[in-house]
Amino acid sequence: MSLYIHLPWCVRTWPYCDFNSHVAGSATLRARYLDALLVDLQEEAKRAAGRPLLSVFLGGGTPSLFPADEIGRLLDAVRINFELAADAEVTMEANPGTIDCGDPAGYREAGINRFSIGAQSFSDQSLRALGRIHKVADIIRSVSEVRAAGITSFNLDLMYGLPGQEVAAAMADIERAIELHPAHISWYQLTLEPNTVFWARPPAGMPDNDLAAEIQHHGQALLLEHGYEQYEVSAYARNGRYCVHNLNYWSFGDYLAAGAGAHGKLSDAAGIRRYAKPANPFRYMDLQEQGQQVTESRPLNEAELLFEFMLNAVRLTAGFEESVFAARTGLSPDHLRRQLRVPIEKGLIAARQIGIWQPTELGQRFLNDLQAAFLPD
Repeated sequence: MSLYIHLPWCVRTWPYCDFNSHVAGSATLRARYLDALLVDLQEEAKRAAGRPLLSVFLGGGTPSLFPADEIGRLLDAVRINFELAADAEVTMEANPGTIDCGDPAGYREAGINRFSIGAQSFSDQSLRALGRIHKVADIIRSVSEVRAAGITSFNLDLMYGLPGQEVAAAMADIERAIELHPAHISWYQLTLEPNTVFWARPPAGMPDNDLAAEIQHHGQALLLEHGYEQYEVSAYARNGRYCVHNLNYWSFGDYLAAGAGAHGKLSDAAGIRRYAKPANPFRYMDLQEQGQQVTESRPLNEAELLFEFMLNAVRLTAGFEESVFAARTGLSPDHLRRQLRVPIEKGLIAARQIGIWQPTELGQRFLNDLQAAFLPD
């Protein structure tokens, strides 16, 4: 079981971002939101029913807009209400332009032991094209501050397929990231998502599919050359330093949710269900302050269980075990094998060994097609 906490405030919203993020308000508003979160955590603790948390993830938005004392108050509430595994991974997302709001040493003292830094690119020109407010120098300074705080486990977020980007520029981004020796790199393609500025007004010079594929091929080879194992579609780690929190998602584990727009998934005697909190942070705070219900929950049926497990599990390059499928969904391995016939025939998935299924190279390249094979009718 994991816990996700959503902190929705940003200095500004990015033209490519479709996450639940809102321009930050005053310190009073931030304190009000934190109070609502503390109430939410008490309710989520009831769902945990004593199960220990193997990870906590503070996402956003930009959690580093909250200074260290406020993050400390939040994590104190987590420790009071939940049992944490002895080696629990506690991650906080941070943007290079805002990490100096509260120094990493203060975050570490509060309980953060892993950072995910939104670098996105090591080209000031590309950062401007993405609407980012930080510069390359801010990324380097942020990593230096994280290291000085004694935190060795950190991720760098990088994007490729940027406006006007060629293969050489994308490889330069990866090389600059590798020079900073992160334990983990998330390297993913810029996509134009509905309800974003870029969707309404696409930027000029977006690489076509062939160029994007060429960038991906060269980038995967470069990361492997430097010891970064690709263990998921866009996740690369050195020395097995995988993201514990995300691995729990991808293996269809249970996770609790606190904060505006946060989503959870829970298995208990009543079955397997998903639930969500109101996305609008003001409605979320109003409901919490009024003592009203903030969670909308629904059970997953058999077809949804199959699809949601496969949607996540086939993202993993090593694939998954039938025994995990059965334990996490309550469905039989025979049921799974019947649904695998078509993607097997198409060459998208194959048995690595008895009881273990793995996306083929073709399946990894055309992951959407593999996932779509399991969509409910």
